[in-house]
Amino acid sequence: MSAVLWPVTARIVAALNRANGIGTSGAVAPGHEVAQRLLKVTEEAGEAAAAYSGMTGHNPRKGTTHSRADVADELCDVIIAAAVALHSFTTAPPTVLEAKLHAAARRLHAPAVSGHPPALTSPGRESL
Repeated sequence: MSAVLWPVTARIVAALNRANGIGTSGAVAPGHEVAQRLLKVTEEAGEAAAAYSGMTGHNPRKGTTHSRADVADELCDVIIAAAVALHSFTTAPPTVLEAKLHAAARRLHAPAVSGHPPALTSPGRESL
């Protein structure tokens, strides 16, 4: 994992908190700001999907409008937005993400049951 992800996203969070009048005492941002940070993740995901559609030429009226590099760039924006949002839900974002990555990796190596591949979800959860 990038050694700069967490220091840079912490600086982004601090700048957003200052710009939006939120104290830097480590308190969770007020509800509206948290919602905006979550919405930013979905906005960026939509831009990644649009770039993919543009890369594949899905819209015949527009043709091919994006490259693989454009899609990769948008996916990076999704990762950054998610990392910024994660700061609103934990005081240790790197630890939380690392634990989640390890859990996902363990599930990939879980044995198949009854001839079915292992599920990529945990009990009671709908996603990785």
